[in-house]
Amino acid sequence: MLLEGKNAIVTGGSAGIGAATSLELAREGANVCLTYRKHEAEAKEFAQQIIDMGCKAIAVHCDIAQFDAAENVVKTALETFGSLDILVNNAGMNWDGVCWKMSEEQWDRVLEVNLKGYFNFTRHAAPLFKEQKYGKIINVTSINGLRGKFGQTNYSASKAGIIGYTKAVAKELGAFGVNVNAVAPGLIETQMLKESEARDKIIDMAMGEIVLKRVGQPEDLAHVVTFLASDRARHVTGEIIKVDGGQYI
Repeated sequence: MLLEGKNAIVTGGSAGIGAATSLELAREGANVCLTYRKHEAEAKEFAQQIIDMGCKAIAVHCDIAQFDAAENVVKTALETFGSLDILVNNAGMNWDGVCWKMSEEQWDRVLEVNLKGYFNFTRHAAPLFKEQKYGKIINVTSINGLRGKFGQTNYSASKAGIIGYTKAVAKELGAFGVNVNAVAPGLIETQMLKESEARDKIIDMAMGEIVLKRVGQPEDLAHVVTFLASDRARHVTGEIIKVDGGQYI
């Protein structure tokens, strides 16, 4: 197994990409602390699935936008597992609207969660990784952080910020043996998409761009994240890997 004996935190691990990533890390032998904000039952269910695989797992409530809450998660993971090797910054949100109608609250909340939330967790994990001269940080961004999207100025700005943040942190931690990378998904069929009233329209529009002519699944991201979390990617850092079926091309 690629990650046997490793310990990971996955933010937003109660659904979608985060849940798939938590399970995939565990399949490769990692113990997982997954965070949730709303879906407590689902988070605990995924944690139990990981335990049933023979790994350790805990589900911790956290609003990632809160600095102290992020610190608590890192401390809880350390107390539970004894060490920390992998941080997957995944939790995020969107609150769409065109720029001339967007409220200050819409702008602030999306940036606070999607960008500051990643800083909060990295800030508390980085000293551990630096001291032990080992660590893997994987940030989930979006192809819309690379190209922008109509009606998502706040979301696109936050995801673009993650790209710059990833590269800067990679430079700061590289000398300490810490790899920092990001994955940029295109359209992924999460539960949120499945439940959207505009699902068919969204998929139809995306399929006009996706050269592989299939909608991405959470597992498609999870496989790449797991690779980046392993020592098979030991010489990869500061990279933004698109996982989009060619949607960005």
